[in-house]
Amino acid sequence: MSEETSTAALSAGDERRARRTAKHISAFAAAHGGSAEGVVEYVGRISTRIVLVAADGSWGDQMAPSPAVADRAVELSGITRRDSFDGELGLKVRTSAYEWKRMAGLQLGGTQPAA
Repeated sequence: MSEETSTAALSAGDERRARRTAKHISAFAAAHGGSAEGVVEYVGRISTRIVLVAADGSWGDQMAPSPAVADRAVELSGITRRDSFDGELGLKVRTSAYEWKRMAGLQLGGTQPAA
């Protein structure tokens, strides 16, 4: 399905959702270096995730109710759309001490399986 076809089929409510999501994406990009790249990932029947990586390496995400709404939000926001979260995009992500501590805490502080 082409972008034109998918966005033309949006209901008025879905178009509003896409515009609202695009505003959040644009605000994220503006706050973190002025630009961002995004990957649209299908999560399940009721949600689609837009993974964002900003110019300064900050990352975040936005959820949309469907791939069509996510596609339209990315289009409206003006960010660069990537086909996948590949190694090149992954190298741009800058993780903070918070993420490292949280990742280690999940492994070290959780319940351990019985031996």
